[in-house]
Amino acid sequence: MTLRDHFVTLARYHHWATQRLLDEHVARLPEADYRRDCGLFFKSVHGTLNHLLVAELSVWLRRFIDGASPEVRLDGEAENDRLRLRDRLLDGAAQWLQFVEAQPQSRFARPLRYQTGSSRQVELPFSAALAHVFNHGTHHRGQISAALTAMGQPIPLIDLVFMLQQRAATG
Repeated sequence: MTLRDHFVTLARYHHWATQRLLDEHVARLPEADYRRDCGLFFKSVHGTLNHLLVAELSVWLRRFIDGASPEVRLDGEAENDRLRLRDRLLDGAAQWLQFVEAQPQSRFARPLRYQTGSSRQVELPFSAALAHVFNHGTHHRGQISAALTAMGQPIPLIDLVFMLQQRAATG
């Protein structure tokens, strides 16, 4: 497996796990549970999902595509409506997959360069920064999974291995 193939798999997993978490688990939550402070870093399931939207699309995707990093609040509410938030998160995950699939193998060995909102130039290893994006999503999906479990909801089975097994079974 090439490094590109590895990241395509992670991007597919990112979309699969996000969709599964949102559609099979978060969608079942009553509005009060969805928005209540349950001790997460961004307080609620809603707050954590908003953070993912801001971080993944407004910050990191812009860094990778445009080479720029806008000044945004990582705890800001980008979308109040939970159905639109779901759609935007899934659209964003699809954008990540398209972005990764479009990269040539050689891109993964070069640096990622971007400029912050304060005009500071940043250079990071492209592959490590991309790994951060997918790891960040996994981290916050894990927080939401723990919150759902604490609320008495079914345990989300969204580990990478479950996606791999599902894909192997369906050919």
